[in-house]
Amino acid sequence: MSESILFLTGKLAEKSLHQVLASMQPAPFKYRITQIGVSVAALMTPELIARRVPEVGDASRVIVPGLCCGDLTMLEDKYGVPVARGPVDLKDLPQYFGRGGKAPDLSKYDVNIFAEIVDAPQLSVEEILVRAQHFQSQGANVIDLGCLPNTPFPHLADAIKTLKAAGFKVSVDSLSADDLLLAGKSGADYLLSLTEHTLWIAEQVNAVPVLIPEKSGSLPSLYRAIEGMRKLGKPFIADAILDPIPFGFTESIVRYHKLRKRYPDIQIMMGVGNITELTDADTTGINAILFGIISELNINAVLATSVSPHAINAVAEADVARRMMFAAREENRLPRDYTAGLLGMHDRRPFTYTLDEIAEFAAQIKDPSFRIQVSKEGMHIYNRDGLFSDIDPFKLYPNLKVEDDASHAFYLGVELARAQIAWQLKKRYTQDEELAWGVNTYESSQEGKTAHREASMKEKKQKP
Repeated sequence: MSESILFLTGKLAEKSLHQVLASMQPAPFKYRITQIGVSVAALMTPELIARRVPEVGDASRVIVPGLCCGDLTMLEDKYGVPVARGPVDLKDLPQYFGRGGKAPDLSKYDVNIFAEIVDAPQLSVEEILVRAQHFQSQGANVIDLGCLPNTPFPHLADAIKTLKAAGFKVSVDSLSADDLLLAGKSGADYLLSLTEHTLWIAEQVNAVPVLIPEKSGSLPSLYRAIEGMRKLGKPFIADAILDPIPFGFTESIVRYHKLRKRYPDIQIMMGVGNITELTDADTTGINAILFGIISELNINAVLATSVSPHAINAVAEADVARRMMFAAREENRLPRDYTAGLLGMHDRRPFTYTLDEIAEFAAQIKDPSFRIQVSKEGMHIYNRDGLFSDIDPFKLYPNLKVEDDASHAFYLGVELARAQIAWQLKKRYTQDEELAWGVNTYESSQEGKTAHREASMKEKKQKP
């Protein structure tokens, strides 16, 4: 027997909901739609739903609008069936049900992120700890202490011991054999990087070495280092070194492919900073492509840096990318509709409503509160006094009649500015919501978002 779903909606969205669900047929479920008497979906609360929907009949699941605020547990207790939020925009229901109404599982990954503190010698131990905590919050598994050439690092041992005491895994990156030997004896988990001529360090410490070629691009020397570690019978990671554009990037990708083909079972690392840091392009897209390659080559670790202002969230992007690519590979699907975390500047489906649909919404409005929507034609703002459309918010302002209401004028100015940016960049716009910039979005607290939305709705309801 197919599942039976009850969709709860408001007055304005009811017609669109019927159209979207009808367009999905044949669907693997039966459905009913109940319009509970509110105009805006975001005004729904579990308490209001419980009062207006006393029972759900034969429904095996209830879907409420994505903007419905509050804890849905009370509804599940009342109805005895699962109650879930749908997508924020009901036009996304086909994608929502493409995964059975469940969010994709992005909890798994098989690539560890080494986040490098590149200026560690110039920081105090306390500052290193703060930086490590930041990278850990962005998804780093290992904190890498980068040693600088000809720069003393007298507190290296103290930094390692402090990080270890705080529960971090630690690697040390240095060209100095003395630094690496001290790091291994001080408790570092990994050493970056050893060559075929410095394997003696690995014999004296328990840290796992990352092996690199003796000379740039020399796979034979890397192979000799690998064989040397195999003779020692100790674990290691190999890194063929990713070169920047246009100084051998493509050839270095080929080296990684050769390394994996020759050694299908060893641990391999790729340092992605040579591309993310040294290319003037948004790092979200760079990380997406690199982690696609990393996933296909079964590379096990990356060394990520976050130095340049344009790469400030490169570690967080790496975390999103590794999870998305792992899920796509495991499900044998294209890496689409898993997460918008790497969609910064644009959205795949920016304009979900046509101008005709927006005009239908506007025709139903009987109150003075303004609604704002965006279509491919431009920005649209409407209330009971009419629908006004343009691509320039300054041309819309004379129609709003809010000269004597400073707070309302400010609110509409902010929202129209967001709408204009969304239209210009082809991004999704939802009134009273921040524009989404993927993983680079400024995340206020959930409580703050809820309070903002509730205050906005309260203002609209109180207007005469």
